[in-house]
Amino acid sequence: MSLKDFYEFAAATEVNSEHPIAKAIVEHAKKIIEEEQNHPWLEARDFVSVSGQGVKAIVLNKELMVGNKKMMLDHGIAVSEDAEEILAEAESMAQTGILVSLDGEVAGILAVSDPLKPGAKEVVSILNSMKIKSIMVTGDNWGTAKSIARQAGIETVMAEVQPETKATKIKELQTSGHTVAMVGDGVNDSPALVAADVGMAIGAGTDIAIEAADIVLMKSNLEDIIIAIDLANKTFSRIRLNYIWALGYNLLAIPIAAGILYPSTRFRLPPWIAGAAMAASSLSVVCSSLLLKNYKRPRKLNNLEINGIKIE
Repeated sequence: MSLKDFYEFAAATEVNSEHPIAKAIVEHAKKIIEEEQNHPWLEARDFVSVSGQGVKAIVLNKELMVGNKKMMLDHGIAVSEDAEEILAEAESMAQTGILVSLDGEVAGILAVSDPLKPGAKEVVSILNSMKIKSIMVTGDNWGTAKSIARQAGIETVMAEVQPETKATKIKELQTSGHTVAMVGDGVNDSPALVAADVGMAIGAGTDIAIEAADIVLMKSNLEDIIIAIDLANKTFSRIRLNYIWALGYNLLAIPIAAGILYPSTRFRLPPWIAGAAMAASSLSVVCSSLLLKNYKRPRKLNNLEINGIKIE
């Protein structure tokens, strides 16, 4: 099989998938085939997406599978020693090895790398300074996961996790008494985004992930995670301040309006003044809340440098 034919089959199988890896394979296939942007791929029938493993379809009456090692083994497809060595080499380079099988035999291996998002290491460092622990939960293999985690400064890693298991891991953390925020961008992250106390979707992610999340980071900048957490803390602080102000104001003013000072001082608060004071109390709470419009992002982000570029 020629290289072009190999990519034709692989891309025809993956073109119907929304997974980022599938999109990367299709885009790379276009470069190999050197065709126009809207290249007509071979027709794929009986397309099936196996969550956390890969996809399979029938192309030109041939059974194609594109996925990880587990998918191949689950379908009784042998993975040779040479293929094992290639997968291990890909893992050592922080790459994900994708196997392509044709009619029950491994026809080739694709190595896909997903580089760190700009500022990931810096954001993790800032989260640590805020006493917020970062945990990587991924369906990728252990070798790649550990390599990426090491680059980002993340100590706790959970790899080779199925989509439904991600949600289970989050529930385990919640049962332990932790408040969990999940940041994701793919279809496989959707169950975990729903299960988390707060789900944050990357704006450039899939529609399903965005729909499942509570917060969408529109700029797709990881530093917005810090801003979202800080703004939430500021909002709750403002709510507490407003509550204390309103409660104290009413505890003081209501007895006076009721005439508690009248027996000793002959002072009586006219009803119209009491009504005006109550309106002033509500107005002060509203004005206090509106001050959040002047919110400024944390100072710790002002000098944030990403890959040598200062972010302001």
